[in-house]
Amino acid sequence: MGRASNWLPGLQTARHYDRRWLRDDIVAGLVLTTVLIPAGIGYAEVSGLPPVTGLYATIVPLLVYALVGPSRILVLGPDSALAPIIAVAIAPLAAGDPDRAVALAGLLALMMGGLLLLGGVFRLGFVTDLLSKPIRLGYLNGVALVVIVGQLPKLLGFSVDTDSVIEDLRGLVTGVSDGDTIALAAVFGLVALVALVVLSVVWQRAGAMVVVVTTSMIVVALGGWSDDLPVVGTLPSGLPSPALGGLSWGDVRSMAGPAFGIALIAFTDTSVLSRVFASRHGMQVSGSDEMRAIGVANMASGALGGFPVSASSSRTPVAEQAGGHTQLVGVVGALALVVFVLAAPGLTRLLPSSVLAAVVIVAASSLADVGAFVRLVRVDRIDGALSAAAFVGVVLVGVLEGIVIAILLSLVAFVDQAWRPYRAELGRRHGVRGYHDLARHPDGRRIDGILIVRFDAPLFFANAGIFGEWVRSRVEDRDGVRYVVLAAEPITGIDSTAVDELVQLDDALRHSGIELIIAELKGPVKDDLRRRGLDDRFGPDRFAPTVGAAVDRILGHERDDIGSPSDRR
Repeated sequence: MGRASNWLPGLQTARHYDRRWLRDDIVAGLVLTTVLIPAGIGYAEVSGLPPVTGLYATIVPLLVYALVGPSRILVLGPDSALAPIIAVAIAPLAAGDPDRAVALAGLLALMMGGLLLLGGVFRLGFVTDLLSKPIRLGYLNGVALVVIVGQLPKLLGFSVDTDSVIEDLRGLVTGVSDGDTIALAAVFGLVALVALVVLSVVWQRAGAMVVVVTTSMIVVALGGWSDDLPVVGTLPSGLPSPALGGLSWGDVRSMAGPAFGIALIAFTDTSVLSRVFASRHGMQVSGSDEMRAIGVANMASGALGGFPVSASSSRTPVAEQAGGHTQLVGVVGALALVVFVLAAPGLTRLLPSSVLAAVVIVAASSLADVGAFVRLVRVDRIDGALSAAAFVGVVLVGVLEGIVIAILLSLVAFVDQAWRPYRAELGRRHGVRGYHDLARHPDGRRIDGILIVRFDAPLFFANAGIFGEWVRSRVEDRDGVRYVVLAAEPITGIDSTAVDELVQLDDALRHSGIELIIAELKGPVKDDLRRRGLDDRFGPDRFAPTVGAAVDRILGHERDDIGSPSDRR
């Protein structure tokens, strides 16, 4: 049972289910359903897919995740961050054919789900670190703008078929100036938008969505306006089923890049949300287990007429606030959707497309965080610049390309940080134990004849030259240096290029009559130097357990004001 519970946590939850939760879970599931319907339909349309696929992409993942998901409260479904990427990936290949679009979206879900499943099996949850917080912030701000701009024409009653934000804006202006706006649709859309914003502020976003959608359908029915403005239309009645016909290996190759990007974004969002909600309930969730579960749920979605999904940051709080305790909430919601699709698919013919656009706009706005970007710029200009670059990449180059740009920027930021790490010359401070960064403590003083330096990064090919040049420059700036003490505690690794640079630096210092002493070097790094045959050059006398011990050895006596590494500030 232990192994089964690892792969099927839902069985474990069922075995220990508290019957007192049953009523709360059922009620929460029914409340959740009222949000699942407009959200599923809306994100399907943003993805360039028939509305009913949004419900299929909700039903199947909820049922599957209830069995394989490690989180008890997470709600899976179509997502505003993924929808634009799906649309960009499938639109060129679908060429306006809705059946082919559904097949391509299903293939995309199968592929990204397969990637996540493999990642979970091989414990690769760390790959989400490829998207740092500044990069992800810029990416999501860009996605929010793309979605909102793309929905503005629908809000006013007409459509624009373009491939970029700039063209969307141009089409919006042209449509309004040419009189393409449908007045009745625009009224519904704008009133719905205002109502959603107001109700979201004074109440809650999920409840506002239900009220606005329901009210708009009632008004359309009473006014008999279903033929006078664009509506979602009647959904086909039927259960989720395979819809993967007409695919080829060429389609698989075309979906490879988008599948990787969507997998990365989906798991990043899901893992963060999963950890947040798990901590609220005193639980812990393994990132790799979550990755595996999201992968299986997406593969099931793709196999049965759906498209890629992730955890929802808007629907999950609804389940929690409604009193839900377990994934039975999602099961109830999924079964209620099945009843809706089978028994009342015609209701959506009363739902104005402009109201649905308003719902999507408000939901997408939750992705944006302009305040966080402003704070980021104030605190760290480099992080702010990276975030802005990711935003511009998404908006001007494209959502899919923006993922690649975001990942590349993350890697560049990592390399830059390791390439040019913080460096410090250390000295003493009167009345304070230890050795301190002289740049941060101008009251510190140097020790005659001794240069103490610290390099806050592993030494490798990209920064080895910078390390050597910096130490030489510090020696040249000081008169009478006879010893260089390297505070090496931050140096957690060293590659062959860096070893060569260290040897060259040692030779150069020796030539100038200066001895290099390495303090606080970690054991594994010492072992690496020995394996490289440097025992003779760097023997025991060239190392010191602490900076203080190195200085004591040099000065030939102990000082009461010299402390251990833990005393340094």
